[in-house]
Amino acid sequence: MAARGVFAAPIKCLFPRVSFTQTRSWGSDGPIADRAEVRLSRLDGEDNGYTTPEYTLQPQLQFLCSLVWFGIMEVLMCRERARNSLGHVFVGQMRELVSSLHHDAAVRVVIFKSLIPDVFCAGADLKERAQMSNPEAELFVHGLRTLMNDIAALPMPTIAAVDGFALGGGLELALACDLRTAAHSAQMGLIETTRGLLPGAGGSQRLPRTVGFAIAKELIFTGRRVGGERAAELGLVNRSVPQNQTGDAAHKEALSLAREILPQAPIAVRMAKVAMNRGAEVDISSGMAIEGMCYARLIPTRDRQEGMAAFIEKRPPRYIGE
Repeated sequence: MAARGVFAAPIKCLFPRVSFTQTRSWGSDGPIADRAEVRLSRLDGEDNGYTTPEYTLQPQLQFLCSLVWFGIMEVLMCRERARNSLGHVFVGQMRELVSSLHHDAAVRVVIFKSLIPDVFCAGADLKERAQMSNPEAELFVHGLRTLMNDIAALPMPTIAAVDGFALGGGLELALACDLRTAAHSAQMGLIETTRGLLPGAGGSQRLPRTVGFAIAKELIFTGRRVGGERAAELGLVNRSVPQNQTGDAAHKEALSLAREILPQAPIAVRMAKVAMNRGAEVDISSGMAIEGMCYARLIPTRDRQEGMAAFIEKRPPRYIGE
């Protein structure tokens, strides 16, 4: 049965000047606590410093409290038994979750993170896929492709924190994000040709646009896996860091990157994303026209006026997203 949206938003304020972290979960048949495979965690609060949230996999909705910058939303993948593989329920929950983010103006950066140690996303759920007829499999992969397009179309910057395996559809999910961080120990690859397939959820298109056609062809033709350091050398990820004892080095690096984005004017960041993404698909003259239209959208904003005033007054700007 297709996943249906179930919304829950527990809220807890622990002490003054520290806001809550809000968690939303989407469930399919049965109690939501037993079925949530993808969760949202909103990291709210003033810039009072930073501590890493503590996540648990107990079958209940959690309060995840942190001292963090306002405006980060984390997508928490937690299909433990199947290593975050892309099954019907997981994909249905992710689709609803991503849809909810499209119109959330308070979110400035989205981080995709796994709660499963040593795994980002293992790719296709092959056991589930084996039960599908050929038409069912084709329809399901079409839905996967649509999901990845929806992630790529999110208006705010997105970051994939790859602390473990990101194979097949798992790497395609990471490629749908704007930016990627990885631990040195992570393993990434579009391995579909080793299974008699080709990348079907955007990988054959996004990988060449990320690392260049020659490298992408080599990686896809061979089904080769690469580690985090090599991925950074190829331009597959933006940053690669040594893994730490808690196994979340890429996530911490993603939060660090998000903190660099947060102080910038949010409408300007969104318009820059539109200009680059749409401009990359057309000739440079058309791209310049797209840039001009995006620039024009920013001229009447209060944030632009604030940026100019802050420069003149020699103070940090205070952007409000208007």
